[in-house]
Amino acid sequence: MPSQEYKIRTATPEDAAALLKIYDYYVRETAITFEYDTPSVEEFEGRMRRVLERFPYLVIEQGKEILGYAYASPFHERAAYQWCVEMSIYLKKDARGNGLGPMLYTELENRLKVQGILNFYACIGYPDVEDEHLTFASVRFHEKMGYTLIGKFSRCGYKFDRWYNMVWMEKLEPLPKGHLAPILPN
Repeated sequence: MPSQEYKIRTATPEDAAALLKIYDYYVRETAITFEYDTPSVEEFEGRMRRVLERFPYLVIEQGKEILGYAYASPFHERAAYQWCVEMSIYLKKDARGNGLGPMLYTELENRLKVQGILNFYACIGYPDVEDEHLTFASVRFHEKMGYTLIGKFSRCGYKFDRWYNMVWMEKLEPLPKGHLAPILPN
């Protein structure tokens, strides 16, 4: 499918219900998120508003149909970490494998770089052996996007009556010379 058919835009709280429909699949059917219960629309909208105060929250759509979303959140709240973010992306189950993930992530990274973000991190569920709830697809996606594996936490997530690991991956921008300006909100 040609990329001209797709539009990436900033999400609005009015998108919460559509985005929650995408996220619900990952909560109910996968260990991609370790969340057990799908949040309410109101809770999800609140999460979106908190992200949008500081960072980009993007959707990719075809026509008026939202096919996925991606956002950055603080890596840690202390000021010394302000140049670091944790990245998240979710695509509709049937929209995966069409190149939408790289388009969306690239746009998110570009907007974050304009803000002065230097370190991109991803926290990823990681099975010992692939199963019906979790594969290595997210790790492979991040590797293709230039992220490297930097750490593994064993048996830290329990879902679907089994233990899953978590890995951290990172992508680093070159350090600028001189004093770093504080990160301004999105």
